[in-house]
Amino acid sequence: MKRYSVVICGGGSTYTPDMIELLCLLQDSFPLRKVKLYDIDAERQEIVGKFGEVMFREYYEGLEFSYTTDPAEAFEDIDFALVQIRAGGMGLRNADEKIPYQYGRIGQETCGPGGLAYGIRSVPAMIQLVKDIRRYSPDAWIINYANPAAIVAEATKRAFPGDTRLVNICDMPPDVLNHYLPLIGKKRSDIWPVYFGLNHFGWFTRLLDRKTGEDVLPELLDHIMSNYDEIHAQFKSRIRGPEDHWGITFLDHLEMIRDFPYSLPNSYNLYYVYPDRTYAHYTPEHTRYDEVIAGREHDVFTWCNAISELGHMKGTEYDLTDKIAAKRASIRDLGVETVYADNDVHAAYLVELVLSIVNNAMEPALVMTENKGICPNLDPGMMLEATCLAGAQELMPLQVGEVPAFEKGLLENQYACEKLLVDAIFEHSDLKLLQAFTENRLVRDADVAKKIIADFKVANGSEWPEFA
Repeated sequence: MKRYSVVICGGGSTYTPDMIELLCLLQDSFPLRKVKLYDIDAERQEIVGKFGEVMFREYYEGLEFSYTTDPAEAFEDIDFALVQIRAGGMGLRNADEKIPYQYGRIGQETCGPGGLAYGIRSVPAMIQLVKDIRRYSPDAWIINYANPAAIVAEATKRAFPGDTRLVNICDMPPDVLNHYLPLIGKKRSDIWPVYFGLNHFGWFTRLLDRKTGEDVLPELLDHIMSNYDEIHAQFKSRIRGPEDHWGITFLDHLEMIRDFPYSLPNSYNLYYVYPDRTYAHYTPEHTRYDEVIAGREHDVFTWCNAISELGHMKGTEYDLTDKIAAKRASIRDLGVETVYADNDVHAAYLVELVLSIVNNAMEPALVMTENKGICPNLDPGMMLEATCLAGAQELMPLQVGEVPAFEKGLLENQYACEKLLVDAIFEHSDLKLLQAFTENRLVRDADVAKKIIADFKVANGSEWPEFA
């Protein structure tokens, strides 16, 4: 059996320890000979890297593990690059989210003006990263789930035309399915999803039962409408407090389904369909950035440091021997999605795609791909998030058909914004930068756009390209 070599780009991410653990669980179905971490932030990556040394030494016999800031060392001899970089780091995420609130606009890391600012940093960083990977491993699969994925996908389409092994994905559509399919006794592996949209802005229009071919979406929507109060109470009971961002989001998401009860939308649609409501989720003093720093980042790095200081996990409170044995058995019997559906769709969805590729399984996957007739009444160049069959050589998109006027209007507006932004980055155009921000549904005013852009330019400094 072939053994693969993997690099995780963004080795200092708080999601990397989950990936390391998952790779240990998948030794049977995705055997590895080498894992490398790569990050430009050596100090942050070292926290995760030292944890990785302990984890792999104790739970993955014979694996070669390293972490580095050197592209040549990172990208030589790899089969897969799993990308989760954050251009500008968490400090500039703080600016992305808080500057818009000063002008009465939503501060969010991927939607609205904050997402545009993040995209301006991400596009050059991602293009350079892909060039580095292709220099040393021209045939490797590059699977990107760094944000803002829609803008990155539009840019990489232009910079690397014809590169069929460069794939942009997102875990939010699968997470939506994980929340709702259990209501009718289903799980993701039971269905073939039909989905269209831009990243963080899309809709499931059919959910086809794999065994019968029946579309179970009408059943799901009818169940939600018939049991709305009960489901609302169920979702509300899961909220752990006023800072449980996702718990609160899914309460609003449930109401969006009630208002538009003919499809299953992405949860991020809330920002575009209910901007006033989502504006009120946070304040200039406290955004999602603050939740992550005080919550996930603090907890993950504390855990990593504790394990690296001990130098081992087995025989300690951190011992994963039983967990790994049980989950490896479950993965063999039930599949990755079943084991991870409840708590780690981020890692599980990525690995499901990798397994479909290495096994040429042609499993359905939601990825970003150029429209080219998938939805014939949308711009043919639009980087749609749509259902594709994932095989060893390429990802083959499935046709969706024409989309309704409501969705078409929303998507064409957002794509114009994203296209103009990438134009601005490639052409260093201040005019197109202003057009992109003004076009955005969450800005919608040129005077406000000019003020936000001016503040972003100061906050980002050299992290932004020059515009003239």
